[in-house]
Amino acid sequence: MRRLLLSLSVAAVALIPAATAGDAVRPVQLTVDANKSGPVIDRNIFGQFAEHLGHGIYEGIWVGKDSKIPNTRGIRNDVVAALKALHVPNVRWPGGCFADYYHWRRAIGPVRQPMMNADWGGVVDPLTFGTEEFFDFAGQIGTEAYVSVNIGSGSPAEAAEWLEYMTAGKEDAIGAERAKNGHPEPYKVAFVGLGNESWDCGGGMSPDYYVSQMKRYSRFVRNYNPAQTEKGDPMKRIAVGPNAGDTSYTEAVMKAYKGHSWAWNIEGLSLHSYTTGGGWPLAQPDTGFGEREYAWMLSETVGMDDLIKKHGAIMDKYDPEKKVSLTVDEWGAWYKAAPGTNPGFLIQQNTQRDAVLAALNINIFARHADRVRMANIAQMVNVLQAMILTDKEKMLLTPTYHVFKMYVPFQDATSIPLSYDAGKYSFEKYSLQRVDAIAARDKSGKIWFAITNVDPNRPAEFEISVPGVAATKAVGETLSAAKIDSFNTFEAPNTVAPKPVSFAATGGKLTLTLAPASVTVVALEP
Repeated sequence: MRRLLLSLSVAAVALIPAATAGDAVRPVQLTVDANKSGPVIDRNIFGQFAEHLGHGIYEGIWVGKDSKIPNTRGIRNDVVAALKALHVPNVRWPGGCFADYYHWRRAIGPVRQPMMNADWGGVVDPLTFGTEEFFDFAGQIGTEAYVSVNIGSGSPAEAAEWLEYMTAGKEDAIGAERAKNGHPEPYKVAFVGLGNESWDCGGGMSPDYYVSQMKRYSRFVRNYNPAQTEKGDPMKRIAVGPNAGDTSYTEAVMKAYKGHSWAWNIEGLSLHSYTTGGGWPLAQPDTGFGEREYAWMLSETVGMDDLIKKHGAIMDKYDPEKKVSLTVDEWGAWYKAAPGTNPGFLIQQNTQRDAVLAALNINIFARHADRVRMANIAQMVNVLQAMILTDKEKMLLTPTYHVFKMYVPFQDATSIPLSYDAGKYSFEKYSLQRVDAIAARDKSGKIWFAITNVDPNRPAEFEISVPGVAATKAVGETLSAAKIDSFNTFEAPNTVAPKPVSFAATGGKLTLTLAPASVTVVALEP
Protein backbone atom coordinates (compact mmCIF):
# COMPACT_ATOMS: atom_id res chain seq x y z
CA MET A 1 0.00 0.00 0.00
CA ARG A 2 1.28 3.45 -0.81
CA ARG A 3 2.02 6.28 1.59
CA LEU A 4 -0.65 8.92 1.19
CA LEU A 5 -0.79 12.50 2.34
CA LEU A 6 -4.39 13.52 1.96
CA SER A 7 -5.54 17.09 1.64
CA LEU A 8 -9.04 18.07 2.51
CA SER A 9 -10.77 21.43 2.69
CA VAL A 10 -13.79 22.01 4.88
CA ALA A 11 -16.95 22.46 2.86
CA ALA A 12 -18.68 24.42 5.59
CA VAL A 13 -16.49 27.50 5.27
CA ALA A 14 -19.15 29.63 6.91
CA LEU A 15 -18.44 27.87 10.21
CA ILE A 16 -14.95 29.33 10.36
CA PRO A 17 -14.52 33.02 11.25
CA ALA A 18 -12.16 34.97 9.04
CA ALA A 19 -8.69 35.15 10.55
CA THR A 20 -6.71 38.35 10.78
CA ALA A 21 -3.06 38.59 9.87
CA GLY A 22 -2.15 38.26 13.54
CA ASP A 23 -4.01 34.96 13.76
CA ALA A 24 -1.74 33.16 11.29
CA VAL A 25 -0.17 30.00 12.71
CA ARG A 26 1.54 27.09 11.05
CA PRO A 27 -0.59 24.03 10.26
CA VAL A 28 -0.44 21.24 12.84
CA GLN A 29 1.43 18.27 11.36
CA LEU A 30 -0.39 15.17 12.61
CA THR A 31 1.04 11.74 11.78
CA VAL A 32 -0.85 8.51 12.36
CA ASP A 33 0.94 5.18 12.60
CA ALA A 34 -1.84 3.00 11.22
CA ASN A 35 0.37 -0.09 11.31
CA LYS A 36 0.41 -0.05 15.10
CA SER A 37 -2.40 -0.55 17.58
CA GLY A 38 -2.97 0.56 21.13
CA PRO A 39 -5.52 -0.70 23.67
CA VAL A 40 -9.23 -0.97 22.93
CA ILE A 41 -11.27 2.08 23.91
CA ASP A 42 -13.91 0.37 26.03
CA ARG A 43 -17.43 1.45 25.14
CA ASN A 44 -18.15 1.73 28.87
CA ILE A 45 -16.20 5.00 29.14
CA PHE A 46 -19.30 6.54 27.52
CA GLY A 47 -21.48 5.50 30.46
CA GLN A 48 -24.23 7.64 31.95
CA PHE A 49 -25.48 8.41 35.46
CA ALA A 50 -29.11 8.78 36.58
CA GLU A 51 -29.58 9.70 40.24
CA HIS A 52 -32.81 10.43 42.09
CA LEU A 53 -32.02 14.13 42.02
CA GLY A 54 -34.05 17.12 40.87
CA HIS A 55 -35.80 16.40 37.58
CA GLY A 56 -33.33 13.72 36.51
CA ILE A 57 -35.66 10.77 37.05
CA TYR A 58 -39.09 12.34 37.48
CA GLU A 59 -39.99 14.44 34.43
CA GLY A 60 -36.67 13.55 32.81
CA ILE A 61 -37.17 9.81 32.39
CA TRP A 62 -40.37 8.90 34.23
CA VAL A 63 -43.67 10.69 33.59
CA GLY A 64 -46.07 7.93 34.65
CA LYS A 65 -48.29 5.66 32.63
CA ASP A 66 -51.19 8.11 32.67
CA SER A 67 -49.16 11.09 31.40
CA LYS A 68 -50.20 12.89 28.22
CA ILE A 69 -46.51 12.95 27.29
CA PRO A 70 -45.97 9.96 24.96
CA ASN A 71 -44.53 7.13 27.03
CA THR A 72 -44.07 3.40 27.22
CA ARG A 73 -45.08 2.08 30.63
CA GLY A 74 -44.44 5.53 32.12
CA ILE A 75 -41.01 6.12 30.50
CA ARG A 76 -40.71 9.03 28.05
CA ASN A 77 -40.53 7.91 24.43
CA ASP A 78 -38.59 10.98 23.24
CA VAL A 79 -35.86 10.54 25.85
CA VAL A 80 -35.60 6.82 25.08
CA ALA A 81 -35.19 7.51 21.36
CA ALA A 82 -32.50 10.13 21.98
CA LEU A 83 -30.54 7.85 24.30
CA LYS A 84 -30.75 4.87 21.96
CA ALA A 85 -28.94 6.98 19.37
CA LEU A 86 -26.02 7.34 21.80
CA HIS A 87 -25.64 3.54 22.16
CA VAL A 88 -25.43 4.12 25.92
CA PRO A 89 -23.28 1.27 27.27
CA ASN A 90 -24.26 1.47 30.95
CA VAL A 91 -26.31 3.57 33.36
CA ARG A 92 -25.36 4.05 37.01
CA TRP A 93 -28.39 4.13 39.35
CA PRO A 94 -29.88 5.05 41.91
CA GLY A 95 -26.98 7.28 42.99
CA GLY A 96 -24.79 9.00 44.05
CA CYS A 97 -25.43 10.15 47.58
CA PHE A 98 -29.02 8.99 47.21
CA ALA A 99 -27.88 5.37 46.96
CA ASP A 100 -26.66 5.30 50.56
CA TYR A 101 -30.07 5.93 52.06
CA TYR A 102 -32.11 4.16 49.39
CA HIS A 103 -33.87 1.06 50.71
CA TRP A 104 -34.95 -0.95 47.70
CA ARG A 105 -37.98 -2.67 49.21
CA ARG A 106 -39.78 0.66 49.48
CA ALA A 107 -39.74 0.92 45.67
CA ILE A 108 -40.94 -2.45 44.35
CA GLY A 109 -44.34 -3.92 43.62
CA PRO A 110 -47.72 -2.20 43.33
CA VAL A 111 -47.53 -0.19 46.58
CA ARG A 112 -44.62 2.22 47.07
CA GLN A 113 -43.46 3.94 50.24
CA PRO A 114 -42.44 7.55 49.49
CA MET A 115 -39.33 8.91 51.18
CA MET A 116 -37.77 12.29 51.86
CA ASN A 117 -34.89 13.09 49.53
CA ALA A 118 -32.88 14.88 52.19
CA ASP A 119 -29.70 15.49 50.20
CA TRP A 120 -31.25 16.79 47.00
CA GLY A 121 -33.76 19.56 47.53
CA GLY A 122 -35.64 18.30 50.57
CA VAL A 123 -38.53 16.97 48.49
CA VAL A 124 -40.50 13.75 48.76
CA ASP A 125 -39.55 11.03 46.28
CA PRO A 126 -42.67 8.95 45.49
CA LEU A 127 -40.44 6.00 44.56
CA THR A 128 -42.69 5.23 41.60
CA PHE A 129 -39.41 4.68 39.74
CA GLY A 130 -37.79 1.67 41.38
CA THR A 131 -36.11 -1.58 40.42
CA GLU A 132 -38.74 -2.70 37.89
CA GLU A 133 -38.90 0.69 36.23
CA PHE A 134 -35.13 1.06 36.04
CA PHE A 135 -34.67 -2.26 34.30
CA ASP A 136 -37.56 -1.48 31.96
CA PHE A 137 -35.81 1.79 31.11
CA ALA A 138 -32.47 0.02 30.63
CA GLY A 139 -34.11 -2.46 28.30
CA GLN A 140 -35.82 0.25 26.29
CA ILE A 141 -32.56 2.14 25.61
CA GLY A 142 -30.50 -1.05 25.26
CA THR A 143 -28.01 -0.48 28.07
CA GLU A 144 -26.34 -2.42 30.88
CA ALA A 145 -27.25 -1.87 34.53
CA TYR A 146 -24.74 -0.40 36.98
CA VAL A 147 -26.49 -0.64 40.37
CA SER A 148 -25.08 1.07 43.47
CA VAL A 149 -25.89 -0.69 46.74
CA ASN A 150 -26.40 0.99 50.10
CA ILE A 151 -23.36 0.65 52.36
CA GLY A 152 -23.85 3.96 54.19
CA SER A 153 -27.14 3.24 55.97
CA GLY A 154 -27.84 -0.31 54.82
CA SER A 155 -26.45 -3.73 55.58
CA PRO A 156 -24.82 -6.60 53.69
CA ALA A 157 -28.04 -8.57 54.19
CA GLU A 158 -30.16 -5.84 52.57
CA ALA A 159 -27.79 -5.50 49.61
CA ALA A 160 -27.50 -9.25 49.20
CA GLU A 161 -31.28 -9.63 49.14
CA TRP A 162 -31.58 -6.88 46.52
CA LEU A 163 -29.15 -8.72 44.22
CA GLU A 164 -31.09 -11.91 44.93
CA TYR A 165 -34.34 -10.14 44.03
CA MET A 166 -32.83 -8.91 40.77
CA THR A 167 -30.95 -12.02 39.66
CA ALA A 168 -32.30 -15.21 41.24
CA GLY A 169 -34.64 -17.64 39.49
CA LYS A 170 -38.31 -17.77 40.43
CA GLU A 171 -37.76 -21.03 42.34
CA ASP A 172 -35.97 -18.81 44.89
CA ALA A 173 -38.43 -17.15 47.28
CA ILE A 174 -37.16 -13.63 46.64
CA GLY A 175 -36.83 -14.33 42.93
CA ALA A 176 -40.45 -15.47 43.02
CA GLU A 177 -41.35 -12.11 44.53
CA ARG A 178 -39.81 -10.39 41.52
CA ALA A 179 -41.72 -12.71 39.20
CA LYS A 180 -44.94 -11.83 41.02
CA ASN A 181 -44.12 -8.16 40.42
CA GLY A 182 -44.06 -8.73 36.69
CA HIS A 183 -40.65 -10.00 35.63
CA PRO A 184 -40.31 -13.81 35.72
CA GLU A 185 -36.80 -13.88 34.22
CA PRO A 186 -33.79 -12.65 36.22
CA TYR A 187 -32.42 -9.24 35.42
CA LYS A 188 -28.84 -8.82 34.25
CA VAL A 189 -26.74 -6.68 36.62
CA ALA A 190 -23.51 -6.00 34.74
CA PHE A 191 -21.91 -3.82 37.42
CA VAL A 192 -22.50 -3.27 41.11
CA GLY A 193 -21.13 -0.30 43.04
CA LEU A 194 -20.05 -1.20 46.57
CA GLY A 195 -21.13 2.10 48.11
CA ASN A 196 -20.67 5.68 46.96
CA GLU A 197 -18.32 8.37 48.24
CA SER A 198 -17.91 6.54 51.52
CA TRP A 199 -15.32 9.17 52.43
CA ASP A 200 -18.09 11.81 52.47
CA CYS A 201 -21.87 11.59 51.94
CA GLY A 202 -21.68 7.79 51.99
CA GLY A 203 -20.78 7.66 55.67
CA GLY A 204 -17.61 9.66 56.33
CA MET A 205 -15.63 6.42 56.64
CA SER A 206 -11.89 6.17 57.05
CA PRO A 207 -10.20 4.20 54.27
CA ASP A 208 -9.51 1.22 56.53
CA TYR A 209 -13.04 1.12 57.89
CA TYR A 210 -14.44 1.26 54.36
CA VAL A 211 -12.20 -1.61 53.28
CA SER A 212 -13.49 -3.73 56.18
CA GLN A 213 -17.08 -3.10 55.06
CA MET A 214 -16.35 -3.44 51.35
CA LYS A 215 -14.95 -6.95 51.85
CA ARG A 216 -18.21 -8.07 53.46
CA TYR A 217 -20.34 -6.64 50.67
CA SER A 218 -18.08 -8.08 47.99
CA ARG A 219 -18.43 -11.51 49.60
CA PHE A 220 -22.19 -11.61 50.09
CA VAL A 221 -23.64 -9.42 47.33
CA ARG A 222 -23.90 -12.22 44.80
CA ASN A 223 -25.30 -12.48 41.30
CA TYR A 224 -27.44 -15.58 40.68
CA ASN A 225 -28.39 -14.98 37.05
CA PRO A 226 -27.33 -18.14 35.16
CA ALA A 227 -26.82 -16.12 31.98
CA GLN A 228 -23.97 -14.41 33.84
CA THR A 229 -22.69 -17.10 36.19
CA GLU A 230 -22.68 -19.94 33.67
CA LYS A 231 -21.88 -18.16 30.41
CA GLY A 232 -18.74 -16.24 31.29
CA ASP A 233 -20.34 -12.83 31.72
CA PRO A 234 -19.80 -12.17 35.43
CA MET A 235 -20.94 -9.08 37.29
CA LYS A 236 -18.13 -6.62 37.99
CA ARG A 237 -17.81 -5.09 41.46
CA ILE A 238 -16.74 -1.45 41.73
CA ALA A 239 -15.21 -0.35 45.04
CA VAL A 240 -15.30 3.22 46.30
CA GLY A 241 -12.07 4.94 45.38
CA PRO A 242 -10.55 8.40 45.53
CA ASN A 243 -12.03 11.84 45.85
CA ALA A 244 -10.11 13.69 43.13
CA GLY A 245 -6.46 13.94 44.23
CA ASP A 246 -6.75 12.27 47.65
CA THR A 247 -4.85 8.97 47.43
CA SER A 248 -5.80 7.48 50.81
CA TYR A 249 -8.67 5.35 49.50
CA THR A 250 -6.67 4.28 46.44
CA GLU A 251 -3.83 3.06 48.64
CA ALA A 252 -6.05 1.26 51.16
CA VAL A 253 -8.35 -0.46 48.68
CA MET A 254 -5.59 -1.54 46.29
CA LYS A 255 -3.38 -2.79 49.14
CA ALA A 256 -6.30 -4.91 50.34
CA TYR A 257 -6.93 -6.07 46.77
CA LYS A 258 -3.38 -7.33 46.40
CA GLY A 259 -3.87 -9.61 49.40
CA HIS A 260 -7.46 -10.65 48.67
CA SER A 261 -8.51 -14.26 49.10
CA TRP A 262 -10.98 -16.39 47.17
CA ALA A 263 -13.77 -15.05 49.37
CA TRP A 264 -13.91 -11.57 47.91
CA ASN A 265 -12.71 -9.56 44.94
CA ILE A 266 -13.21 -6.33 43.01
CA GLU A 267 -12.96 -5.51 39.33
CA GLY A 268 -13.07 -1.71 39.51
CA LEU A 269 -12.09 1.28 41.67
CA SER A 270 -14.13 4.46 41.32
CA LEU A 271 -12.74 7.97 40.90
CA HIS A 272 -14.90 11.09 41.33
CA SER A 273 -13.66 14.41 40.01
CA TYR A 274 -15.72 17.39 38.86
CA THR A 275 -14.63 20.48 36.98
CA THR A 276 -15.85 23.40 39.11
CA GLY A 277 -13.51 26.30 38.37
CA GLY A 278 -12.30 26.85 41.90
CA GLY A 279 -14.07 24.23 44.02
CA TRP A 280 -16.76 24.81 46.63
CA PRO A 281 -18.70 26.98 47.24
CA LEU A 282 -19.48 27.04 43.54
CA ALA A 283 -18.91 30.39 41.86
CA GLN A 284 -18.72 29.72 38.12
CA PRO A 285 -21.76 30.68 36.00
CA ASP A 286 -23.14 28.21 33.46
CA THR A 287 -23.79 30.94 30.86
CA GLY A 288 -22.82 34.57 30.30
CA PHE A 289 -19.15 33.92 30.95
CA GLY A 290 -16.11 35.26 29.14
CA GLU A 291 -12.80 33.93 27.88
CA ARG A 292 -11.27 33.99 31.35
CA GLU A 293 -13.88 31.55 32.69
CA TYR A 294 -13.58 29.47 29.52
CA ALA A 295 -9.82 29.09 29.95
CA TRP A 296 -10.15 28.54 33.70
CA MET A 297 -12.63 25.66 33.39
CA LEU A 298 -10.74 23.90 30.60
CA SER A 299 -7.39 24.29 32.38
CA GLU A 300 -8.92 22.59 35.38
CA THR A 301 -10.62 19.82 33.43
CA VAL A 302 -7.43 18.66 31.69
CA GLY A 303 -6.10 17.97 35.18
CA MET A 304 -8.02 14.70 34.81
CA ASP A 305 -4.95 13.38 32.99
CA ASP A 306 -2.70 13.96 36.00
CA LEU A 307 -5.29 12.44 38.34
CA ILE A 308 -5.42 9.25 36.30
CA LYS A 309 -1.62 9.06 36.22
CA LYS A 310 -1.42 9.68 39.97
CA HIS A 311 -3.92 7.02 40.98
CA GLY A 312 -2.84 4.72 38.16
CA ALA A 313 0.69 4.64 39.55
CA ILE A 314 -0.62 3.43 42.92
CA MET A 315 -2.82 0.85 41.21
CA ASP A 316 0.15 -0.34 39.14
CA LYS A 317 2.07 -0.96 42.37
CA TYR A 318 -0.54 -3.42 43.60
CA ASP A 319 -2.05 -4.52 40.29
CA PRO A 320 0.62 -4.42 37.57
CA GLU A 321 -1.52 -6.59 35.29
CA LYS A 322 -4.23 -3.88 35.33
CA LYS A 323 -7.01 -6.29 36.23
CA VAL A 324 -8.82 -3.58 38.21
CA SER A 325 -10.30 -0.79 36.12
CA LEU A 326 -10.06 2.82 37.24
CA THR A 327 -13.76 3.70 36.88
CA VAL A 328 -14.36 7.45 36.60
CA ASP A 329 -18.02 7.13 37.46
CA GLU A 330 -18.66 10.78 38.30
CA TRP A 331 -17.15 13.51 36.12
CA GLY A 332 -18.24 16.65 34.33
CA ALA A 333 -18.78 20.37 34.81
CA TRP A 334 -20.50 21.60 37.98
CA TYR A 335 -21.59 25.26 38.02
CA LYS A 336 -23.72 27.46 40.23
CA ALA A 337 -27.36 26.38 40.00
CA ALA A 338 -29.40 28.29 37.46
CA PRO A 339 -30.99 31.41 39.03
CA GLY A 340 -34.48 30.88 40.41
CA THR A 341 -34.15 27.10 40.71
CA ASN A 342 -33.98 24.82 43.75
CA PRO A 343 -30.20 24.72 44.42
CA GLY A 344 -30.54 21.06 45.44
CA PHE A 345 -31.77 20.18 41.95
CA LEU A 346 -28.41 21.04 40.34
CA ILE A 347 -29.99 22.60 37.25
CA GLN A 348 -27.53 24.21 34.83
CA GLN A 349 -27.30 25.08 31.16
CA ASN A 350 -24.94 23.37 28.74
CA THR A 351 -22.84 25.43 26.32
CA GLN A 352 -20.27 25.02 23.57
CA ARG A 353 -17.66 25.24 26.34
CA ASP A 354 -19.14 22.07 27.80
CA ALA A 355 -18.87 20.33 24.44
CA VAL A 356 -15.14 21.09 24.35
CA LEU A 357 -14.81 20.06 28.02
CA ALA A 358 -16.52 16.72 27.31
CA ALA A 359 -14.32 15.99 24.30
CA LEU A 360 -11.13 16.72 26.26
CA ASN A 361 -12.15 14.32 29.03
CA ILE A 362 -13.16 11.54 26.64
CA ASN A 363 -9.82 11.90 24.85
CA ILE A 364 -8.00 11.59 28.18
CA PHE A 365 -9.92 8.43 29.04
CA ALA A 366 -9.13 7.01 25.59
CA ARG A 367 -5.42 7.68 26.04
CA HIS A 368 -5.55 5.76 29.32
CA ALA A 369 -7.66 2.93 27.90
CA ASP A 370 -5.40 0.28 29.43
CA ARG A 371 -6.57 1.33 32.92
CA VAL A 372 -9.71 3.44 32.41
CA ARG A 373 -12.31 1.03 31.11
CA MET A 374 -15.43 2.73 32.44
CA ALA A 375 -16.67 6.26 33.12
CA ASN A 376 -20.02 7.90 33.84
CA ILE A 377 -20.70 11.56 33.15
CA ALA A 378 -22.86 13.37 35.70
CA GLN A 379 -25.64 13.29 34.75
CA MET A 380 -27.95 11.97 32.03
CA VAL A 381 -31.04 14.20 32.05
CA ASN A 382 -31.77 17.64 33.60
CA VAL A 383 -28.92 17.46 36.15
CA LEU A 384 -25.41 18.97 35.92
CA GLN A 385 -23.71 18.35 32.54
CA ALA A 386 -26.71 16.60 31.06
CA MET A 387 -27.23 15.02 27.66
CA ILE A 388 -30.88 16.06 27.58
CA LEU A 389 -33.08 18.80 29.06
CA THR A 390 -36.85 18.50 29.34
CA ASP A 391 -39.72 20.86 30.18
CA LYS A 392 -43.06 19.07 30.37
CA GLU A 393 -43.66 17.72 26.85
CA LYS A 394 -40.62 19.52 25.37
CA MET A 395 -37.12 18.05 25.05
CA LEU A 396 -33.82 19.34 23.73
CA LEU A 397 -30.38 17.89 23.10
CA THR A 398 -27.39 19.66 24.62
CA PRO A 399 -23.96 20.31 23.08
CA THR A 400 -22.60 17.53 25.31
CA TYR A 401 -25.18 15.12 23.84
CA HIS A 402 -23.91 15.94 20.37
CA VAL A 403 -20.31 15.20 21.37
CA PHE A 404 -21.29 11.79 22.76
CA LYS A 405 -23.20 10.97 19.58
CA MET A 406 -20.32 12.06 17.36
CA TYR A 407 -17.98 9.79 19.37
CA VAL A 408 -20.11 6.64 19.00
CA PRO A 409 -17.65 5.15 16.44
CA PHE A 410 -14.97 5.13 19.16
CA GLN A 411 -16.91 2.65 21.30
CA ASP A 412 -14.82 -0.55 21.41
CA ALA A 413 -12.54 0.80 18.67
CA THR A 414 -8.80 0.11 18.80
CA SER A 415 -6.70 3.16 19.51
CA ILE A 416 -4.01 4.11 17.00
CA PRO A 417 -0.84 5.98 17.96
CA LEU A 418 -0.49 9.49 16.59
CA SER A 419 1.90 12.37 17.04
CA TYR A 420 1.50 16.11 16.62
CA ASP A 421 2.70 19.41 18.00
CA ALA A 422 -0.34 20.65 19.88
CA GLY A 423 0.92 24.19 20.36
CA LYS A 424 -0.36 26.44 23.13
CA TYR A 425 -3.48 28.45 23.85
CA SER A 426 -3.01 30.91 26.70
CA PHE A 427 -5.18 33.48 28.41
CA GLU A 428 -3.90 35.38 31.43
CA LYS A 429 -2.42 32.75 33.78
CA TYR A 430 -4.11 29.80 32.05
CA SER A 431 -2.29 27.75 29.44
CA LEU A 432 -3.52 24.67 27.58
CA GLN A 433 -2.71 22.63 24.52
CA ARG A 434 -4.19 24.54 21.60
CA VAL A 435 -5.52 21.37 19.96
CA ASP A 436 -6.25 17.82 21.09
CA ALA A 437 -6.72 14.65 19.03
CA ILE A 438 -7.15 10.88 19.16
CA ALA A 439 -7.43 8.25 16.42
CA ALA A 440 -8.88 4.75 16.37
CA ARG A 441 -9.81 1.90 14.05
CA ASP A 442 -13.34 0.51 14.38
CA LYS A 443 -14.21 -3.17 13.98
CA SER A 444 -14.82 -2.73 10.25
CA GLY A 445 -11.30 -1.36 9.81
CA LYS A 446 -12.29 2.26 9.26
CA ILE A 447 -9.98 4.91 10.77
CA TRP A 448 -11.58 7.71 12.79
CA PHE A 449 -10.22 10.99 14.09
CA ALA A 450 -11.60 13.12 16.92
CA ILE A 451 -10.00 16.56 16.89
CA THR A 452 -10.72 19.47 19.22
CA ASN A 453 -9.65 23.04 18.66
CA VAL A 454 -9.44 24.49 22.17
CA ASP A 455 -8.51 27.99 21.03
CA PRO A 456 -11.69 30.15 21.10
CA ASN A 457 -10.22 32.83 18.84
CA ARG A 458 -8.39 31.16 15.95
CA PRO A 459 -9.16 28.38 13.50
CA ALA A 460 -6.76 25.43 13.60
CA GLU A 461 -5.39 23.90 10.41
CA PHE A 462 -4.17 20.30 10.31
CA GLU A 463 -2.10 18.47 7.74
CA ILE A 464 -2.68 14.79 8.42
CA SER A 465 -0.34 12.05 7.25
CA VAL A 466 -1.47 8.41 7.29
CA PRO A 467 1.42 6.35 5.89
CA GLY A 468 0.36 3.15 4.22
CA VAL A 469 -3.35 3.99 4.01
CA ALA A 470 -5.06 4.76 0.72
CA ALA A 471 -8.02 7.08 1.01
CA THR A 472 -9.74 9.59 -1.24
CA LYS A 473 -12.00 11.38 1.19
CA ALA A 474 -13.02 11.88 4.80
CA VAL A 475 -16.51 12.52 6.11
CA GLY A 476 -17.96 13.34 9.47
CA GLU A 477 -19.39 16.11 11.62
CA THR A 478 -18.19 19.25 13.32
CA LEU A 479 -19.68 21.03 16.33
CA SER A 480 -19.03 24.75 16.65
CA ALA A 481 -20.99 27.81 17.74
CA ALA A 482 -21.14 31.55 17.30
CA LYS A 483 -19.94 32.08 20.89
CA ILE A 484 -18.26 29.95 23.53
CA ASP A 485 -21.33 30.36 25.75
CA SER A 486 -23.90 29.55 23.04
CA PHE A 487 -26.51 27.04 24.20
CA ASN A 488 -29.77 25.46 23.11
CA THR A 489 -33.18 26.50 24.42
CA PHE A 490 -36.63 25.03 23.96
CA GLU A 491 -37.40 27.96 21.69
CA ALA A 492 -34.15 27.54 19.73
CA PRO A 493 -33.07 23.90 20.20
CA ASN A 494 -30.56 23.85 17.33
CA THR A 495 -28.43 26.86 18.20
CA VAL A 496 -25.58 24.43 18.83
CA ALA A 497 -25.85 21.39 16.59
CA PRO A 498 -23.38 19.33 14.54
CA LYS A 499 -23.03 20.01 10.85
CA PRO A 500 -21.88 17.46 8.29
CA VAL A 501 -18.50 17.95 6.67
CA SER A 502 -17.07 16.15 3.68
CA PHE A 503 -13.52 16.44 2.45
CA ALA A 504 -12.07 15.37 -0.89
CA ALA A 505 -8.41 14.46 -1.38
CA THR A 506 -6.50 17.07 -3.38
CA GLY A 507 -2.84 17.39 -4.12
CA GLY A 508 -1.91 14.33 -2.06
CA LYS A 509 -2.58 16.02 1.29
CA LEU A 510 -5.25 16.03 3.94
CA THR A 511 -5.74 19.59 5.15
CA LEU A 512 -8.41 20.02 7.77
CA THR A 513 -9.41 23.45 9.10
CA LEU A 514 -11.36 23.58 12.36
CA ALA A 515 -13.39 26.46 13.75
CA PRO A 516 -12.42 28.00 17.09
CA ALA A 517 -13.62 26.14 20.18
CA SER A 518 -14.91 23.23 18.11
CA VAL A 519 -15.10 19.44 18.15
CA THR A 520 -14.82 17.46 14.91
CA VAL A 521 -15.07 13.72 14.22
CA VAL A 522 -14.24 12.36 10.75
CA ALA A 523 -13.50 8.99 9.16
CA LEU A 524 -11.19 8.16 6.28
CA GLU A 525 -12.86 6.45 3.37
CA PRO A 526 -11.43 4.86 0.20
